[in-house]
Amino acid sequence: MAVNPEPVTDLSEMKFWSTSPQERELGFARLRAENPVSWQRQPESTLGATTDNQGFWAVVRYADIAAVSKAPDRFCSGQGARLDNIPPEVLDQFESFLAMDDPRHGRLRRLVSRAFTPRQMQQIAASIQVDARRVIDELGDQRDGDFVDRVSKRLPMMTILRMLGVTDDDVCLRLADLTEGVVTYSDPVALGDRDPAEMMGDLMTAFHEIAGATVERVRKHPGDDLVSDLVRAEVDGEKLTHEEIVAFFTLLSIAGNDTTKQTTSGAMLALTRYPDQRRVLLSNLGELIKDGVEEFIRWVTPVASMCRTASRDTVLGGKQIQEGQKLAMFYASANMDGDVFEDPQVFNVRRNPNPHFGFGGGGPHYCLGSSLARVSLTALFVELLSRYPDLQVGEPHWVLSNNLNGILRLPMETGKAAVLTR
Repeated sequence: MAVNPEPVTDLSEMKFWSTSPQERELGFARLRAENPVSWQRQPESTLGATTDNQGFWAVVRYADIAAVSKAPDRFCSGQGARLDNIPPEVLDQFESFLAMDDPRHGRLRRLVSRAFTPRQMQQIAASIQVDARRVIDELGDQRDGDFVDRVSKRLPMMTILRMLGVTDDDVCLRLADLTEGVVTYSDPVALGDRDPAEMMGDLMTAFHEIAGATVERVRKHPGDDLVSDLVRAEVDGEKLTHEEIVAFFTLLSIAGNDTTKQTTSGAMLALTRYPDQRRVLLSNLGELIKDGVEEFIRWVTPVASMCRTASRDTVLGGKQIQEGQKLAMFYASANMDGDVFEDPQVFNVRRNPNPHFGFGGGGPHYCLGSSLARVSLTALFVELLSRYPDLQVGEPHWVLSNNLNGILRLPMETGKAAVLTR
């Protein structure tokens, strides 16, 4: 391979990812302007996995990310969707069809989609409204605490547990802890003195045990939940295998929970830092919340990056990409691309249109749960801003990760609840 010039921003260094998303954007902006498809050194894996892959192509412009996302024949997913070199035996367990290509991806997605029926989605949406009210009711008059613990993580986990038909309190708590571990394994504060590779193995085993037991229970006593629908799902006489349902259970537990959770935290931080936008939203919450939620997702971009692998020699952004080379699509950069968004550095709850890449860059891997994430964010912020219009949060502890724009802790001051008549 020809020697590539040093990029204007080094994305392989963890010191880049230890800064805030706003600070990282300064580096992404330089890349978009000067080197939008740049060769980067492979980041050191916290999992200790080894690989022959010596680097990756960083794709930071909106148009290039769309091109990669919508060309699965040139850029495949089957070799993993993360920058970390995750061992193959872990990929299927934690990434399900995120790390698959056609025909396997298409087959599995069609079967899973059969479980996401309009009836199932309507039931879940109705329960989200009830659960959102419960979360905000339970804030009460307590004026301190951690916003992540008391608000952000509660509603999405309630939703996922309901979808999966998990009702045992001990299992619910265990799943919540497991989910937290999977998305924070790269953060030293969250990791503590645990070895990340051993921790990942333990998490994989625990998820497999819980998911496997749930699937077996559902097979014997099917109910009105998503896992039961997955067991029943059938296309042309074909059904999901036990292992496929277990893997999707794990993916939904993690991805379905964390994207909404991180968007909630990041949006509350933005509403605190930009009080003028909070006032705009509150001036007509019912009308503006739809556009506001889209801006929350664009601004936060909870999934910072996803990877693909070149399945043949090709060209992207004027660069020669060789077969087998990894490409990382940085959605957080695409969502700040001035060629697509007017004044992208401005948090604007009236922004419309807002074609953000908060749920991926399009193509066959577009997020199945995007509509439910929007329902959850809408329900929660209508309740939250109606009841606590003056809620403030402090400085966040950002999760150290090149895959996630996440907040580990976020101190809050609830202020006084408004008096509502329903």
